[in-house]
Amino acid sequence: MSYVLFDIGGTKTRVALSENLETLSDLKSFPTPKTFKAGIEAIKKAVEEMKPKMPIKAICGGIRGLLNEEKSGIDNDAILSGWARSSITDALGKHFKTKVYLENDTALAGLGEAVFGAGKGIDLFVYHTISTGVGGVKIVRGEIDEASSGFEPGHQVLDIDRTILGDEISPTLENLVSGAGLELRLGMKPREIPQEDTVWDELAEYLAQGLRNTILYWSPEVIVLGGSMILGDPKIPLDAIRKYTVEVLDGFVTCPFITTAALGDEAGLYGSMAYLKGKIE
Repeated sequence: MSYVLFDIGGTKTRVALSENLETLSDLKSFPTPKTFKAGIEAIKKAVEEMKPKMPIKAICGGIRGLLNEEKSGIDNDAILSGWARSSITDALGKHFKTKVYLENDTALAGLGEAVFGAGKGIDLFVYHTISTGVGGVKIVRGEIDEASSGFEPGHQVLDIDRTILGDEISPTLENLVSGAGLELRLGMKPREIPQEDTVWDELAEYLAQGLRNTILYWSPEVIVLGGSMILGDPKIPLDAIRKYTVEVLDGFVTCPFITTAALGDEAGLYGSMAYLKGKIE
């Protein structure tokens, strides 16, 4: 049987096929459409172009933003506002005539790293993505930890006195270190800022404050970092992140090992495979 996997991010959408839920057999990537209707049509077109060899047994994917209670779509999101309050599972399920599972994109990326990547064999680890936005998930023994309304560490307030972001921008971790936040603050896309610019070291220091809260709240053995702001070029330097996280913990607790994701942009697709394996096997 064939399985369709998708990952709807703030900047790019990826769609893939798998025949065995162990490897990807084909993959397409395109800029994420701003509206739900255009996005669904783009996903359908990508699947049709990949020409599944066998009937599609199930579909699974992730999307950034806060999922609704039914996990059929998102209630709201600052970047994918045109996707809010529409059912992704109904639209794809009716077209392909199969079951569709939806999860938060970061949660699936973390699951992918747990089963296939940098978190493999680790009982308790946290995955953070620093990309267009900031997300995170706690993974316990190879499964997404339970939560009443998902995990949104990017929305934690850090710049309490607003000395960095001013009075007009919400003082969250996401707005401090994400690609969209950096562009809003400096008027430049992250890729346009040279690696030697001091802003990259500043971002490492801001991120360390968020990781301090992650460590104190979730107590992970390992923290895995992914996303374009971590894995791209230029990027927030890992050594600086480690250094500043140790400094802000100030010996109160031991800093866990901090590393980068092994699956890159495909982590969410691998997570979708792992999620489906748990549902259908």
